[in-house]
Amino acid sequence: MTPRLLQPEQVAAYGRDGFVCPVPVLAPEEVHIARGELEDWERVRGAPIDFPEKSKSYLLFGWADRLVHHPRVLDAVEDLIGPDILVYHSTLFLKEARTPAFVRWHQDSTYFYLEPHAHVTAWVALSEADETAGCMVALPGSHRWGAFAHDDQPGPHNMIRRGQGISGRFDDARGTPMPLHAGEMSLHHTDLVHASGANDSADRRIGFAISYIPAQVRPVGAVQPSALCVRGRDHGHFLPEQRLLAPLSDSACAAHRQALARFRALQDAGFKANGATAP
Repeated sequence: MTPRLLQPEQVAAYGRDGFVCPVPVLAPEEVHIARGELEDWERVRGAPIDFPEKSKSYLLFGWADRLVHHPRVLDAVEDLIGPDILVYHSTLFLKEARTPAFVRWHQDSTYFYLEPHAHVTAWVALSEADETAGCMVALPGSHRWGAFAHDDQPGPHNMIRRGQGISGRFDDARGTPMPLHAGEMSLHHTDLVHASGANDSADRRIGFAISYIPAQVRPVGAVQPSALCVRGRDHGHFLPEQRLLAPLSDSACAAHRQALARFRALQDAGFKANGATAP
């Protein structure tokens, strides 16, 4: 089948390396509008976006809803996982200028409780995300190395709330940088080992990470999570989320709270089952 957006060599690279980048998806005006809407809300709020709004933002904000439904993003994702596509989760990764925020080496699949491991993360850059800004780095081919033990090391500069990551094994690894210009995205496999370092640039580094899954994937945890069908047919394995109608409305905020509560409960149940203590 002819790819919708990716080149055949990009599809092959994803299979071989576990990631592909860069993939141009947004026009400059789209980047300007999305970032502007986010930062307008932050100014009204009086503080940078944080949890809970930075998780599953597509259920709250118009800019995030447009991104998860963007035709070019979905075309590229379809090239990798097929035509029936759900959004399982999203996280806004925002590193302020000249700050030591980081993400440890980790695999996304560890805390998502999905089978099979077929989901792909589209990391959409709303600012420059080069090496100076602390772009993602990955270990090529690591999506084929199996699952690694993770532990929790939460801290003020760790961008993942629980602080999960892989200790010891890859401490000296440098990884392959995945730099992006604003409006580009990378795509990476759920089992890819990846990380990111500090933002030493003069601008914020803003990335919207969207976790897409083929609709045939099933949740395997103790709690049934929700997901949003964004293309094709929903196969009924998740509680269905409804597309955002009125950004930041009472109904949107309620739907966001409910979806995030189920996602958090799934993670908490998984931690207890593994004998760990959730932070």
